[in-house]
Amino acid sequence: MKHRILVVEDDPMNAKLFHLILARKADFEVVVTEDPAYVIEEARAGRADLVIMDISLSNSAYQGTPVDGLAITRILKRDSRARHVPVILATAHAMKGSRERFLADSGADDYVSKPILSADDLIERVRALIGKGIHAAPHPAR
Repeated sequence: MKHRILVVEDDPMNAKLFHLILARKADFEVVVTEDPAYVIEEARAGRADLVIMDISLSNSAYQGTPVDGLAITRILKRDSRARHVPVILATAHAMKGSRERFLADSGADDYVSKPILSADDLIERVRALIGKGIHAAPHPAR
């Protein structure tokens, strides 16, 4: 069974790039969405092996409140049924010190800068985190 990755991304070009790298080159099942409720429900239900989360979402809301990727990640990491799902933050607006601040603020597991310069590096990081996540909590049958 393929590992399932949720890509939370509002830029169509970045979404397409993540999909191409992860689905075609690494043979993951990839779902692209901007819907925080969907991401949270899929993580809670064990139907996500990893989430790649854009930090600066512009059109996303959860329970009627606008949210960015950091807020969605905090929700996931504070939820006992979803916290085992690894989250990789992704941003094109990184500055020196941003990585550590974003990881500490959100509880995410890793961080990548956009644009993605190395498909192999992204795939390696995803596989490493999925390997850790498998041991964190059992996944129900999909």
